[in-house]
Amino acid sequence: MTALGAPGFPEASVRARARRGTAEVFPDPAAYGTRLFGPGGTADGTGIGHGSGDALDRARIVPPVFMPERLEKLIDLAREPEFTDVDLTTRTGGFAARLPLYLSAFGSTRAGSGDLAVHASRQAARLGIPMVIGENMVPVHGYRRAGDATRSALLTRIEAYLDAAPDGTGGIVVQQSTEDADSEVWNLLYSDPATRPLLDTGRLAFELKTGQGAKPGLGGMTVVGRAEAERLAHRFTVREVFGPDGEHRLRCATPGTFTDEILRQQLRFMRNNFPKARTWVKFHPGRDIAHAARTAWDAGADAVTVDGAEGGTGWAPGVFLDQVGLPLGECLRRVGPPAGCLLAGGGMWEGGRVLRALALGATAAGLGRAALLAVDEDPEHGLERLVESIALELRLLVSALGKYAVAALGPEDLWWPEGHPYGSRPGHTTGPPEPAGPDRAGATP
Repeated sequence: MTALGAPGFPEASVRARARRGTAEVFPDPAAYGTRLFGPGGTADGTGIGHGSGDALDRARIVPPVFMPERLEKLIDLAREPEFTDVDLTTRTGGFAARLPLYLSAFGSTRAGSGDLAVHASRQAARLGIPMVIGENMVPVHGYRRAGDATRSALLTRIEAYLDAAPDGTGGIVVQQSTEDADSEVWNLLYSDPATRPLLDTGRLAFELKTGQGAKPGLGGMTVVGRAEAERLAHRFTVREVFGPDGEHRLRCATPGTFTDEILRQQLRFMRNNFPKARTWVKFHPGRDIAHAARTAWDAGADAVTVDGAEGGTGWAPGVFLDQVGLPLGECLRRVGPPAGCLLAGGGMWEGGRVLRALALGATAAGLGRAALLAVDEDPEHGLERLVESIALELRLLVSALGKYAVAALGPEDLWWPEGHPYGSRPGHTTGPPEPAGPDRAGATP
């Protein structure tokens, strides 16, 4: 029996570390594949958790009294406008999309690369929204060309999306990390007849991943068994952080090294070597996110994805989930009016948070954990119903603001009780919104 107590201090967490050492840096490995991890405070119930502190959720959506855009719509329709008149179509990273949403990357984790991901792919296609396929799919699961007896997890998801996608809408985005580059993932896809329909219709993109919201500055991580750890050891770093006698091992990917010049060179390489594919870049919520985004747009990126600290579906150390990286709202504040297509991910599951991200310059918002949970609830239509509910909320909210297209949203539509300075930085006013950018609704590609 212990003699010491420490009221108000995370005593249980300290004692757990004293017992289990490095294993306590991560969530319980027994939960791998059945839990989706993100920020949320400590696990010992003390309430001493940092959380993300995202101001985005504290903002109020504030309709004006006078609505000149509603008058314009009334004249155009020759009747009073309704929320059903709100246009949610947009161009997302060069793709035509029915809604300002996209399916976020799941990667090679057990939850994100199995049957749930295939069901999510099929439903995202029917919804007409782009789908991002995460890193390390090929290094972990392998690659098979069309016609082979065994289909890879990557090609299975692509096939499911293609079979259900309407003509002319949506698109598939494939990430590549350091280990993916060693496996020549983009080269394989670009030359594969299975992806020819995507290239011919301009619906394939490659996304250079520099980081992720769940663990800024780190590469991908998963939990594997002893046998799989031995199989993957030549491609990944494998560590016994859960104890040498345990069954579980930690598989780590390298994050890659980037400077502004390296990023420009990488984007130039992508555009030159894969001219028929769109070029996307994903950043973690770093303190220099504004400079990174500008560098990518200046280098010709079709889309810049900002993954806020609220992001997550995969495996990450608890200290990263709760204490590392900027909240999404702060990322959007620092970026300011975007110079191109800006995509925002992290904690998206309902229309209010999506709308606030759109009002701060995002073209579309990503669904990650919410999408997997929805598909887990109903593999056939769960994601579709979730997205339909978000779309209804968006139409109601945009209409209440006296606007009838998502591209018309701007920072003037939001208010923070604590006086958050979103409108105080140079060039980011609270007046009328900037004209629609090249990838906002109603614009040309």
